[in-house]
Amino acid sequence: MTAITLLTQEDCAYCEHARKVLARVGEDHPLEITEISLTSGQGRALAAQAGVQFAPGLLVDGRPFGYGRISERRLRRALQRLAAEEH
Repeated sequence: MTAITLLTQEDCAYCEHARKVLARVGEDHPLEITEISLTSGQGRALAAQAGVQFAPGLLVDGRPFGYGRISERRLRRALQRLAAEEH
């Protein structure tokens, strides 16, 4: 199972888009999704560490993946690479 951390903020259209992307991708890949607000201390610390400039921020297995509008195709490719490395 792949750990996904989603850094969000309220009233964020891209955050809603990211949730939908993760829901679709989660149908094909086992994901453990943790959502953390960027307004929390933990969220700000993770964002600073990962270089997230604005919401949503996405970390895959603790590694920075991206922020802003999340690409479903890019995420699927990254998850396929991770799955191939595990086997």
